Amino acid sequence: MWWGVIGTSVAAFGLKYLGHSIPHRYLEHPKIQKTNLLIPITLLSALVAVQTFAEKSKLVLDHRAAGLAIAAIALKFRAPFPVVVILAAISSAAVFHFSS
Repeated sequence: MWWGVIGTSVAAFGLKYLGHSIPHRYLEHPKIQKTNLLIPITLLSALVAVQTFAEKSKLVLDHRAAGLAIAAIALKFRAPFPVVVILAAISSAAVFHFSS
């Protein structure tokens, strides 16, 4: 187990070091700039998908999907972010409460 932890730590450090070693002229390229802007959006979308549709190693469809659907509808209508979160939480809790 410790060899895995140490190996992963060394790999993470190496990747970070390589990232800081890239010449600045490559990072100023327009395609790299556009890609860097999309990385946080992609990671957040993946996190939302995993947290909504996965439970341990199984694919599930439960009350969390209802909250995500309501949040998507609220975003479609350009609701403010706090309203989106509150609507998603209320709808998810309602589906959870009434389905039990």
